[in-house]
Amino acid sequence: MTKRWYVIHAYSGLEKSVGKALKERIQRSDMSDCFGQILIPTEEVIEVRNGQKTLSERRFYPGYILIEMDMNEQTWHLVKSTPRVSGFVGGDGIKPAPIPDAEVKEILDRIQQGVDNPRPKVLFDVGEVVRIRQEPFTDFQGMVEEVNYEKSRLRVSVTIFGRATPIELEFGQVDKL
Repeated sequence: MTKRWYVIHAYSGLEKSVGKALKERIQRSDMSDCFGQILIPTEEVIEVRNGQKTLSERRFYPGYILIEMDMNEQTWHLVKSTPRVSGFVGGDGIKPAPIPDAEVKEILDRIQQGVDNPRPKVLFDVGEVVRIRQEPFTDFQGMVEEVNYEKSRLRVSVTIFGRATPIELEFGQVDKL
């Protein structure tokens, strides 16, 4: 039988501990040949905290884990009886449905893209209204005119004394409304 990809629903926020528990249970039960990869779909994001850029992880499917496995009664039971696993996604309660190979490829590509080219944690759109947190324009609202993701900066148009004035700000200096 060939290994297929399945989606497991786990308690949100505990995906890493569930993945670790699954790996340990697979090793203890000598079923390593029935299982392949266990993936928690995440991407690297750039966050600006206190003026410093930091990398962090963001799950793009919180509460879900992808597992490559040969589906049979023993493997199903091993996964299903793992603590903090709610069950499989898709199919019926007894026979889960594997996810299509095209979807798996898309998820793997997105994971790789997040590693190669981290995205900012907060995305801004031109024309979006934001609130400024930086002096001397604290609590002013403005419209985003331009976004520069490489420099984590944006140009915001603020109305001062009845005139629109463009201001260059960093992502951390504004809040989305």
